[in-house]
Amino acid sequence: MQWVYHKDVIDFNEMSNLSANLRDKLDSIASFDLPLIKTQSMASDGVIKWVLSLDEDSHIEMVYIPENQRGTLCISSQVGCALDCSFCSTGKQGFNRNLSSAEIMSQLMIAKLHLNSTNQRITNVVFMGMGEPLLNEKSVYESCDLLLDDMAYGLSRRKVTISTSGVVPAIYRMCDSTNVSLAISLHASDNDLRDELVPINQKYPINELMEACHHFINSGSQERHVLFEYVMLDGVNDSETQAKALAKLLKNISAKVNLIPFNPFPNTQYKTSNRSTIEKFQDILYSSGIRTMTRRTRGDDVDAACGQLVGKVKDKSKRSLRDA
Repeated sequence: MQWVYHKDVIDFNEMSNLSANLRDKLDSIASFDLPLIKTQSMASDGVIKWVLSLDEDSHIEMVYIPENQRGTLCISSQVGCALDCSFCSTGKQGFNRNLSSAEIMSQLMIAKLHLNSTNQRITNVVFMGMGEPLLNEKSVYESCDLLLDDMAYGLSRRKVTISTSGVVPAIYRMCDSTNVSLAISLHASDNDLRDELVPINQKYPINELMEACHHFINSGSQERHVLFEYVMLDGVNDSETQAKALAKLLKNISAKVNLIPFNPFPNTQYKTSNRSTIEKFQDILYSSGIRTMTRRTRGDDVDAACGQLVGKVKDKSKRSLRDA
């Protein structure tokens, strides 16, 4: 693990403090085959987007977001997405399959090998790329173990975040499976609108989701909070009334809210809320005691912003046919 994760050596023959017999054995039973980098694009603000090829029908995307004191890697957990959130370009591609833990970790390895040459580093990892992480629990939890392990990446639990659209039973299991941060892709405070924006809400409505969030916060021995993500859609979910309803929903929970200006993609029905509307929405939450920030749009000139990742997906869900 030290050779692989600390020294970035992925050739057993170069692991000089292992015996020759052990190196031969490892070489016969394991491999470090990394996905092919199809494209690597750098945005004007320094964001890097990679498109990785797993096979002919399966391309995934990951994004590195540099900031002054940190570098965040946004990674994928599925080829496409099994859900169909109406404001997300990834979901419109349909779904092919889950990623293995090896395929998830290979994203870290590829990014780290590139960033070493530019003296940049990965300080935070977020499962906010393609896919719903809590519909691929085994591989995601195995990956989290490596992200937290001192012999591997050694990140703190606060620096690794799983973002879910609200797979309620999996949130309960997550509490017993991994000790990382939780983000909820919320986007509405009432069931009627959330049913439309985030269809999994029809199966796990908001009251059940909030109960699961309370359980997450109270189940750990260390202080926890939940990050609620809320994409700002012009005329859809951005009114003052909806801001007050969101503040009421979150008033008794240890929460942070991340307001996300909508990032357009082809054939979408939505528009981005204007800046003054977003600021007023944020002020209402903040004055209600809700810690709130507005996410700065990054990497949109290379389609690397939130909700814009598409990859290449052979859609086994037949969603594209149904939509047509």
